Amino acid sequence: MGTDADTTAGRDGTGGTQALHRALALVRAVGEADPRGLSAGSAAEETGLTRSTTSRLLRALAAEGFLDHDPSNGRWYLGPELYLLGSRAARRYDIADLAHPHVRRLAQETGESAFLSALRGTETVCLLREEGSFPLRSFVLSEGVRFPLGVASAGMVFAALLDDADLDDYLRGDPLAAQWGPQHSADEVRRHVAITRENGYALNPGLILEGSWGMGAVVFDRSGAPAWALSLTGVESRFKPARQPELGARLLEEAHALTQALRTTPRR
Repeated sequence: MGTDADTTAGRDGTGGTQALHRALALVRAVGEADPRGLSAGSAAEETGLTRSTTSRLLRALAAEGFLDHDPSNGRWYLGPELYLLGSRAARRYDIADLAHPHVRRLAQETGESAFLSALRGTETVCLLREEGSFPLRSFVLSEGVRFPLGVASAGMVFAALLDDADLDDYLRGDPLAAQWGPQHSADEVRRHVAITRENGYALNPGLILEGSWGMGAVVFDRSGAPAWALSLTGVESRFKPARQPELGARLLEEAHALTQALRTTPRR
């Protein structure tokens, strides 16, 4: 059982910040479980919090409308306040309308599944998925799925844009290998980063799931900062070396076109 250290919350800045991080971790855990909901016990396991802390924070979040509780099954869901806040945030951050034609075009022209992912801290979050015409598909990635930097093609292309010092800091302690396997060791990530920097696009040669390949290219925001990535996924036979330059070129073209569209579209 963990230590219920957030009894200090509110007494000093550190405790208050810790409580905030814990509450946000619970919101994220519930959000990732939607629409099936999440039990309090599962929420405690997902976040590493004690059951008493979890229950207290869940009730507090529900009181503010950020979570909703269904007493018939005991599960927790995202609340109405998040919907209202999200609809307002969408006016600033939602690029779905602009990105969707680019994602659709990639899927139609290549036959592979195409995606848009967003950079969120040290993670990527999938926002859009468009199916291609090829009947064999990879289902590693879908809307709402998160990967850390250095994992999956979108995560790799963002990792490649870190300078060497920041990349070393991120990889210190070999943080990816334990969960994602030795193919995501610090040395292997650095090797793939070097290849990505040389090509301009990332290649995931079945590193997450054997036989499921992917490629990704970065999209920049108005200020020129990396913010999103376009990617393609499919079965290994569709990503042979002879075809990779063609797919990479199409990804880079659409990523550049979307970057330009973002820069020239008036702010809402």
